[in-house]
Amino acid sequence: MRLPLHAVLEGHQYLRHAIATLTDEQVAAPSLLPGWTRGHVLAHLADNARAFARVSAHALRGELVDAYDGGQAERDAIIEGLAGDGSEEHRARLARHSAALEAVWSQAGEADWDRPVRFRNGDLAGIVRMRWREVWIHLVDLDIGVGPERWSAEFSGHAIEFLLPRLPEGFALRATDGDRTWSTGAVEITGRAHDLAAWLAGRTPERTPNGPLPDLGPWPPHPTPLVSDNGR
Repeated sequence: MRLPLHAVLEGHQYLRHAIATLTDEQVAAPSLLPGWTRGHVLAHLADNARAFARVSAHALRGELVDAYDGGQAERDAIIEGLAGDGSEEHRARLARHSAALEAVWSQAGEADWDRPVRFRNGDLAGIVRMRWREVWIHLVDLDIGVGPERWSAEFSGHAIEFLLPRLPEGFALRATDGDRTWSTGAVEITGRAHDLAAWLAGRTPERTPNGPLPDLGPWPPHPTPLVSDNGR
């Protein structure tokens, strides 16, 4: 799969436009994630960009660092501390950290994407894909009129491949809008790619996939406890 760098930059732009008119009251209202306001989601998206810029900058220097020195506890504390800010503060922070992340990535050459990082699949390209998932999945969580139907075919396919370990053994997925199939189980679940991806991601699909829908397993685990790209 090609590196989706341009798709991530487009996602950043789409996100900025989507939140451009949010008021303070709307930011303080609940998101689709239990226990989180829209402010929590925006704080997470902004600080995720900051943390990934840090990891990426160090990787380009041949250095390995954690996204958060204090692990999950530090990550959670930052989100809680920023969630209550007003809409303008959230917009400014998200724009600043997203631009900083893009600036770091702009310094990478073709060979740099294979540089190791302490995260998931172990290279800088994995950070790009992780950010891709963060932006588009949490855009849905913000509950601002952006649903999984806005996910591109490329992103939907990527999300399915990433989340396929959640599918119990014996099941297979087939996209009806591209005739793509994932897994080789005897029990088939069908639907449009973005609906299958949303269901696997624990989000509400535009149309419920067809077939017996089993309970899903846990989100694919991180090799080290750095940050979460699951529901929260």
